[in-house]
Amino acid sequence: MSALGGIKILDFTQMMTGPMATMLLADVGADVVKVEQPTGDPFRKSGETGIAGDGAFFLGVNRNKRGVVIDLKTAEGQEQARRLALEADVLVENFRPGFTEKVGLDYEDLKQHNPGLIYCSITGFGREGPNASRPALDQVIQAYSGLMQVTGTRDSGPLKIGFPFSDLVTALFGTIGILTALQARHRTGSGQRVDLSMMDASLFSHVPRDVYFSLTGRTPERWGNEHWDIVPNNVYGTADDQDIMIITINDKFWKILCEAMGDPGFAADPKFATKDARLANRQELDDRLAALFRTRTLAEWDPILKEAGAIYGPVRTWPEVFADPATQRDMLRTLTHPSGTAFEVINNPLRFSETPTSIHSPPPVLGQHNAQLSLDSIWSAPDGREPGAQEQKELS
Repeated sequence: MSALGGIKILDFTQMMTGPMATMLLADVGADVVKVEQPTGDPFRKSGETGIAGDGAFFLGVNRNKRGVVIDLKTAEGQEQARRLALEADVLVENFRPGFTEKVGLDYEDLKQHNPGLIYCSITGFGREGPNASRPALDQVIQAYSGLMQVTGTRDSGPLKIGFPFSDLVTALFGTIGILTALQARHRTGSGQRVDLSMMDASLFSHVPRDVYFSLTGRTPERWGNEHWDIVPNNVYGTADDQDIMIITINDKFWKILCEAMGDPGFAADPKFATKDARLANRQELDDRLAALFRTRTLAEWDPILKEAGAIYGPVRTWPEVFADPATQRDMLRTLTHPSGTAFEVINNPLRFSETPTSIHSPPPVLGQHNAQLSLDSIWSAPDGREPGAQEQKELS
């Protein structure tokens, strides 16, 4: 049994944010139909790596979906999309504000005919306001939301985060919003509109520094691998030129670290014995620790720190992370593209005892399921899928 078995989701999203959200819902059993324009989701052509014309980025966020092509610029396509929307439990779109009204897919009209519809709109800057029509990509939102102002070092200046953070956090909030609306519909019988912007989701990510800014009016400094209020909290090189992340959140873990380093007296030094003292002597302590960690290899430090109970972590490379037996066992799954090429994807991290997640199909090639596009067949249950909301009513 799947948690969202029978829930029908019409996915008009493209690029990363929307497709990631609908993929997470597909992982837990929702029947997601991805609708693309004749030119396809731009992510299909993004990046230099792909399989049979489908980009690696597209393949990473569109598994477990069926895919159809509908030309929303034509009257026929608009009618097809509208009919599908009237049968869906959830519609997700990330068009620029105003587009859905032009093609007959606006929420106010659809809810009159499908009152249980949950309609999720994901935008860059919101559906209203001076920035509503601006194009938005992850890096732009990272810049505009202030995230870049707290990323980097004092010398580097503002930096974007090393992965599409604004895309990802918006996708997670989108998933939460849809699930919340589904639960509300279960109680009230009514659908609703869920609005979410990348800007707002990224602003929320400043928590808990929002309170700090409210009280001080100061932008937090860029500390790189260091921490403004914890010392040591940094990356140190080892004798074999590997890196290790060391953190001591309080005096207890500072003493544990000192004992692991073979110098218990270090913890009693008045210059480093307390948090305030370590903060006051940050540079001297960092220099001494850097020299100390250079005396042994990572392979030597690892068991010593682990046995002592220190808070630390080797800075692993991607080959090391993906070759880890636990990663291989729990977090990687192999899919086969319709062209026959196999590729690995990261598994859904949620673990349910009764309704497990499932990765059962690769992302669709462009228009792969157009043969099912007629009104009578597109929502017909594929093999193994549970009946949808309307079907359950008819069966009860």
